[in-house]
Amino acid sequence: MLEYSVEARRIDGHGSLATAKSAEIALDTDMKGREDAFNPAELLLAAVAACMIKGIERVTPMLKFDLRGVEVKLHGVRQDSPPKMISIDYEIIVDTDESDHRLDLLHSNVRKYGTISNTVAEATRLEGTIRRRG
Repeated sequence: MLEYSVEARRIDGHGSLATAKSAEIALDTDMKGREDAFNPAELLLAAVAACMIKGIERVTPMLKFDLRGVEVKLHGVRQDSPPKMISIDYEIIVDTDESDHRLDLLHSNVRKYGTISNTVAEATRLEGTIRRRG
């Protein structure tokens, strides 16, 4: 079993700071919002994206999959009452010359072995596509 620890503290009425290891992330905890920090919903989407990219980094050597780059675009929909994310849609864009079949194989591996994406998929609808950068 792996375990993770993050600490977050309020800086002032406009923001907070999360720390893990020697990294820091500014948090938008201002009720009016901030342009220079991620709010909780954006952090969730960023965590899903990071999980997918890390999963791609993990499986590409095993699959001998050749890629030059990866981009993940996400869109989440939040309902107001009760407040929760009701859906997350994503698009994985891979800069590669691999075949469509191999691209689908990469996608199925990312979906099957993603810790964060699997956790989120248990709580809300998580759907998306993978495509070649064109």
